Amino acid sequence: MQTLLYLIGFLVICLASHRIGQLFSRIKLPYITGYLFAGALVASFGLDFIPSDAADRLRFIDEMSLAVIAFVAGSELYLKDLRNRLRRIVSTASGILVVALVFGGVTIYLLTDVIPFTQGMATPSRIAVALLGSTVLLALSPPSTIAVIKEVRARGPFTSTALGVTVLMDVVIIVLFAVSTSIASALLLGVSFSIGFVGVLALDLVLALLIGYGVGKGLQALLGTGWPKGLKTAVIVGVGWGIFALAGQVKVLSAAHLPFEIYIEPLLIALVGGFLVTNFTSFRAEFDEILHDIGPAVYVAFFTLTGISLKLDILWAVLPVALALFAVRAVSIFIGAYAGGALSGVPGRINRISWMAFITQAGIALGLAREVAVQFPPLGDAFATLIISVVVLNEIFGPLFLKAVLRRVGEAHLPETGPSEETREALILGVESQSMALARLLRAHDWEVTLADTDAEHLRQVETNGWPTRHLPDLTAEHLDALISPRTHAVVALLGDDAENLQVCRLAYERFGIPRIVARVRDLSLAPRFRDLGAFVIDTATALVTLIDQAVRTPQSAALVLHQNGGREIAQITVSNTDVDGLLVRDLRLPEDVLLLDIARGGSSVVPHGNSPLRLRDEVTLVGSQESLDDVTLRLGY
Repeated sequence: MQTLLYLIGFLVICLASHRIGQLFSRIKLPYITGYLFAGALVASFGLDFIPSDAADRLRFIDEMSLAVIAFVAGSELYLKDLRNRLRRIVSTASGILVVALVFGGVTIYLLTDVIPFTQGMATPSRIAVALLGSTVLLALSPPSTIAVIKEVRARGPFTSTALGVTVLMDVVIIVLFAVSTSIASALLLGVSFSIGFVGVLALDLVLALLIGYGVGKGLQALLGTGWPKGLKTAVIVGVGWGIFALAGQVKVLSAAHLPFEIYIEPLLIALVGGFLVTNFTSFRAEFDEILHDIGPAVYVAFFTLTGISLKLDILWAVLPVALALFAVRAVSIFIGAYAGGALSGVPGRINRISWMAFITQAGIALGLAREVAVQFPPLGDAFATLIISVVVLNEIFGPLFLKAVLRRVGEAHLPETGPSEETREALILGVESQSMALARLLRAHDWEVTLADTDAEHLRQVETNGWPTRHLPDLTAEHLDALISPRTHAVVALLGDDAENLQVCRLAYERFGIPRIVARVRDLSLAPRFRDLGAFVIDTATALVTLIDQAVRTPQSAALVLHQNGGREIAQITVSNTDVDGLLVRDLRLPEDVLLLDIARGGSSVVPHGNSPLRLRDEVTLVGSQESLDDVTLRLGY
């Protein structure tokens, strides 16, 4: 009954925590900082709405959340995304791993003399604390990294490599954590190291991998059923809780009936299950969507519960230690990333600042800290509080560092930075109501638009509206050259005279090689001459009749064109990301609400299917929500 009351109170607190997280976001602080603050605010060291020991009774929420976080970590390790940069990713991750583990471990060991809860500990126990602390502080944060990349619209080789390192590091850390907890357990219990110990450790890892494989196959069978999405989601969360319950039972039974204790790391099991579903089944898109949908609720619950368990008196006492660990971790990452990058041939200018991409921490680090608190009661919440204080510092400053480095390498496409090399520009010739309406639509989809006309009077009618306009004395290559840049992706001829429009199309095609040319033609007998120049011909009367015909026979397609389909849009993207070159359509990991309609290559159309490879400079047409299409655009090109 007490647990039920705690649960009801906790759910109410989570609603408030969600709002507080939004408020923190408005002042440029991470959501999770708001969630942690909300949890600490209502606990015993704050307003005392809920006792701090409620976290123990609500441990099952912790376990379900941690399993989902581990599923996400496994699903992020998509091998086909990493294949082109695997050497550089592995080299950088290895450098950070070795240097940060050594530096962090030594630093924590030396600081155990001043950390309140480690003072007076025996040397083996101090080594265990150093090993566990340095392992947890190695974890990075793929979700936070992805969020920053989306925010600044970053794309390029550095962005891909940084994300790959972040994902790989979290996978390695979970495996390393399973080893570290076994060693730390032996140190804290005074168990001697022997061949038998190594054998038990190997057994722990093998069992975790085998059970993880079984979980992956079980999730595959679940996702292959016709069950409703909500039911599948509930079962996946239940499986996550079951993984922790199984690990606990195996530990208890092995200790009671065997001469040694078996501990199978539940996070490793969940990670392996997520990895298998993503890489070796056809359900990765549905799995990703389910994890994406439940992610916000999971993060609110997990971080709020973590905040409730915080010991603010300990937090204040260890704050100087946390600041020291934050600085040592940053220096270690700098040295490790630089060494690993140098071995893999990263240019010096990039290599000197690459460390800034690997500071952020969040879910996995906090989850591991909570696991230590549960598995090792002598360390308990005091250890978790120390690690959480460092994680919060990394979560606050990490995104700032990441944004800065993405700008410095030139892969951030923020509006305030001005047009990037990938910004699409359109030149519209002919100033009138239709051309201005077109300009507004293009700008709404992030195009840079210039309006020009041969009639100065037309320009005077719109100059007061602040539109960038240019007067053309005549339609010559010299005058058009001043309006066309390497980023000009489209020329639209809407002048009142067909002969002038034809001249514009000829220059755009023959002189400037513009990939997209659109012309409004009044005399349809001239249409073949326009098409010979690669122009898409628009006849107003015919276009209207065709649109009405579509509205009668296929109203959904007409609604898409008219932007009347509940937020669904059509987008055409030029493939320019070298990592995608040669990737099969089935391996694109498109969002569930995005459908690939067509691939245009070399002037011909390719009907897409799962085995269709994408090539650089392909023009792909997709339909989906604007948010999802923006994500796909960042991944494929522009």
